Order: sequence, then C-alpha cells, then structure tokens
Amino acid sequence: MAQNFREFHPGNSSGNEENNNQNKTAKGGGGNSIGRLAAVIAALLVLAVLAFGSVYSIGEQEQGVVTTFGNAGSVVTSGLHFKIPFVQRVTKVNTTILGFPIGYRSGSDENASQEQIDDESLMITSDFNFVNVDFYVEYKVSDPVKYLYHSKQPQQILKNIAQSCIRNIISNYAVDDVITTGKSKIQAEIKEMIIEKLEEQDIGLMLVNISMQDAEPPTEAVIEAFKAVETAKQGKETAINNANKYRNEKIPEASAKADRITQDAEAAKQERVNEGIAQAARFNEMFAEYEKNPLLTKQRMFYEAMEEVLPGVKLIIDDGSGNLNKTLYLDELQLEDITDNHAEAPSDETAQEED
Repeated sequence: MAQNFREFHPGNSSGNEENNNQNKTAKGGGGNSIGRLAAVIAALLVLAVLAFGSVYSIGEQEQGVVTTFGNAGSVVTSGLHFKIPFVQRVTKVNTTILGFPIGYRSGSDENASQEQIDDESLMITSDFNFVNVDFYVEYKVSDPVKYLYHSKQPQQILKNIAQSCIRNIISNYAVDDVITTGKSKIQAEIKEMIIEKLEEQDIGLMLVNISMQDAEPPTEAVIEAFKAVETAKQGKETAINNANKYRNEKIPEASAKADRITQDAEAAKQERVNEGIAQAARFNEMFAEYEKNPLLTKQRMFYEAMEEVLPGVKLIIDDGSGNLNKTLYLDELQLEDITDNHAEAPSDETAQEED
C-alpha cells in the first residue's frame, strides 16, 4: 500500500528526502557556529590574560627587578611598564627607609612597653663593667638585584654585622663614657664600622643611621649611682655656665672702668704738666722782676700769699694769760683793709726809690 502510494505520488517522496537533508544540514551548521563562538571567546580570554600579564606598575617608593628565564636583568623605577608574559617576571622591592631595634622589642601598640632582650643589650666595657645598651638601626635597599640574589637573608646579615660592631666599639670605652659623655662618639664609630662591613659583604643594603636609644647599668643600685653622677655633672655645667655669664658681664664693666681711670689719669697728668709749665713760665717772669727789684718783689709775693691763705683761716691771738678779754679774733677784722693799707706802703716806697 505504501509502495502504491509512493508510486502514485512520486514527488512527495523526493520532497521528504530533501526536507530530511535540510534538517540534517541545519543541525550540523548550528554545531559549527557554536564551536567557532567558543573558540573566539577562548582566544579573547587568552589575549586578555596576556594583555593583563604584560602590564605592571611600580610605586613611587619601589623598584622592580625584571628577570628573563630566571636571569636578573634591568631595574625599573616607578611608573607603568610592560613585560613578556610567562617569559619575564618582575619582583618589587621596597626602597623606603626601614629599621629594626637591637636590645629590645617594642609592641604593636605605640604606647606598649618595650621588652628588654638581655642577649642583645648586655655588653661589657673596657673597665670590665656590664651595661645594657639599646640601639635602633635604619637602613634602605641600595641595589635591588644584590638585595634579592646575593644573599638569602640580607636583613639578618645586617643585624649580625651591627651587633658585632656595637660590641666591638663598646668594649673600647669605659662604662662612664658609654652611659654619659661618649654616646655621640660611640655612635659615629659604630656607624663607620658597619658601613665598611656592608661594603665588604655587598648585599645590596646601605646603612642610613644608627642611634643609641638608652644605656644603663644592669642593676638598680648602680643606676641610681649613675643618675646621681649625671645630676652632679649637670650641676657642674650649670655652675660653669653661670660663672662664665658672670665673667662676661663683669669683664666689660671692669674694662670700661679701667679705661675711665686711665683717661682720668691721663687728663690729670696733662693738667699737672700744663700747670707745671705755667708755673715755670710764671716763675721765670717773676724772677725777671725779682732781679729788677728784689725787695718789692718779695713783699708782693708775701701779700699775694697772705691773700690766698688768710681768707680761709680763723686766727685767734692770745697773750697766754688765759684771760679771754685779751683775746683778739682776727676774723672779725677787715683784713681787706689791712692788706690794702699794706699794699699802699710799698707803692709809696717804690715812688720814693724811683725819685
């Protein structure tokens, strides 16, 4: 019956076959498109991974060491950079100033108390005394390549070097110098020795600074004794400063007084010299007049001397009998009249002699 139907409708059988072929072709084309889409997506993912893996950034306080197949190459600074994915690798290194303590450990909180580590802080001095000394070391990376590949633990190497140098230098000083007066000198010598050791080791680190935080004896009794010594030294310095201040105040004052006395002496000297010169000139003139008329000149000199002396002298003439009625008070007299009368007599005598 089916055969008869196909024979009766030959076009239908061919049409069905074509439809079946079309359906199969449609199904196959759909599978190919999905595969191509997946391939495209995978390719995009690979490209994205490669793109993100080839770009990297370095911070302002960092440096990057680029290695190619494990071999260290260039050192890059801050900014955006590119690398070959899966071939090159970048290791970032912090180049800021870092530090670590020696002799103590501080807690995470800034207000936390410090823990003393006797194995690091306890040292012996040149006078065979023990002292606890704490230091803080500041360092930074000077060569990132050497820092990463020349040693396994560069920070620990630096710490060991610092401890060795500290003990070496401390052993050369007396305990009094370590605790009181020699701190700055000790720090300078330790820093110089550490720098020399780091140059020998060549581990890519450089010392920025090392500072002595504290230095004290290991027992409380000795600590109190050294505090008393330090207080006495401070008192000594205060007394010296006060003495210097007093000296600086008094020296200019004394110098000014000495200069004033010297100037007054020079003025008095010059005045006496001038007075002596004037007296000599006056004496020469008087001697010339004396040679002309000796008697008159003597009388005149006597009267002039009396004029200078008598006004300031209180004279009392007593006959020695003790009778006050016979006492003569010359200050009540008019001495000027007496001297005037005496002055007129020589002039008359002079006129007579001239006649």
